[in-house]
Amino acid sequence: MAVETRTGTGTQAPALEGMPLLGSLFDLKADSLGTYLRAQQRHGDVVRITAGPPGLRTVLHCIFSAEGAQQVLASESANFRKDNAFYQEVRDSFGNGLLTSQDEDYLRQRRLVQPLFTKRRVDGYASAVATETRAVVAAWEQAPGSVIDVGEEMMQLALRAVTRILFGIDVDATVDVVDRCFPVITDYVLRRGYSPANIPRTWPTPGNKRAATAMDELYAVCDGIISERRGGAAARGDDLLSLLAAATSADDLEFDAAELRDQVLIFLLAGHETTATSLAFSLHLLARHPEQQARAREEVSRVLGGRPPEAADLDRLPYLMQVLKEAMRLYPAAPVIGRSAVAATEVGGHTVPAGANVILAPWVTHRHPRYWPDPDRFDPDRFTPEAEAGRPRYAWFPFGGGPRACIGQHFSMLESVVALAMILRSYAFEAVDTEVPVSAGITLRVDGPMRCRIRALAD
Repeated sequence: MAVETRTGTGTQAPALEGMPLLGSLFDLKADSLGTYLRAQQRHGDVVRITAGPPGLRTVLHCIFSAEGAQQVLASESANFRKDNAFYQEVRDSFGNGLLTSQDEDYLRQRRLVQPLFTKRRVDGYASAVATETRAVVAAWEQAPGSVIDVGEEMMQLALRAVTRILFGIDVDATVDVVDRCFPVITDYVLRRGYSPANIPRTWPTPGNKRAATAMDELYAVCDGIISERRGGAAARGDDLLSLLAAATSADDLEFDAAELRDQVLIFLLAGHETTATSLAFSLHLLARHPEQQARAREEVSRVLGGRPPEAADLDRLPYLMQVLKEAMRLYPAAPVIGRSAVAATEVGGHTVPAGANVILAPWVTHRHPRYWPDPDRFDPDRFTPEAEAGRPRYAWFPFGGGPRACIGQHFSMLESVVALAMILRSYAFEAVDTEVPVSAGITLRVDGPMRCRIRALAD
């Protein structure tokens, strides 16, 4: 495939200062998001960061502007591939699904999956989200001391919702396995993905064995449900797995069992952690800002009254949508996006060489003072239609962008708005933990409690 590039006469990007032999290795390990912010504040929108000893050194070319993000993800996306070591670790653990596949594999998978993510199809999942949210809201009546951890609660809600939509009635057993196995596997991916050198996965070390056991258990559950869906009456269900199992197109054969498992694992990974992060921080930010919380609740009460929310209500709840978008600006579920440059390219006046490891950081771009005045302040009115029209397209890109934009972004927004509306109608929130430490994992990781005191509201 020919790749169109603009090398121009770009200069070498400025480098972030680091240790003489190890560069910024320890800074990135201790606080990668803070390191990227510091790089942009000191050196601008294209910065080199080196990490690791000579011979094992990694050089990151970090691009922080909205215009640069658009170039990498959209206008010159063919020149920036998912070929880095981190994505390979994700492939090796969670399969070659839509998140990680490339070239013809990706195009074939996208053609098969796209019809299952039309707006009309996704809108039909609102009732499943409402069912799981109703159960969570009811359980909070028994919360000790009327205090809950919204991070943990939203992780459970999002996991149960995506599991119900994927598997139908097979919720409880599957949630238990995913809840137990996912943290083991994701921690393993992170350790290997950011290490300058790794031993083979087949060596019988404690870490390898723990990860292999977790993967075997997770794969077995998925394979068992897939086998049921591909035989008998179960295959005629309307859960997402049944639809995936039956998916065909004019140009492609159907998914085989291994490919189905890959898609299911990626949907589980991308479909619950990202939405849980957006929901948790929306609630926590509202808990810290009572005026905005009251405004959002008033809108929900006025629009919905006592009825359950529906997909059509997304357009009728504009302020709630603004709250969600502002939470996703401050706490993007995918805070860092990696690519590998195929050919030398000029970005922002600097040359990104062929083969370079390229980092986009929504965490930084979403705080860029050029697009976001007083960037650390929570202000949902940044997302009125007029305000959005005045910013570059990629000043806000929590779902990525271009041809590899997240296929589930409408589902994520639908789930979040439906859940937030039901929760705010039932409870008022006051933050117990006002600061929440975070770090970059496969998705944004919460490294501390997100406790809120809740008060039940009259119907």
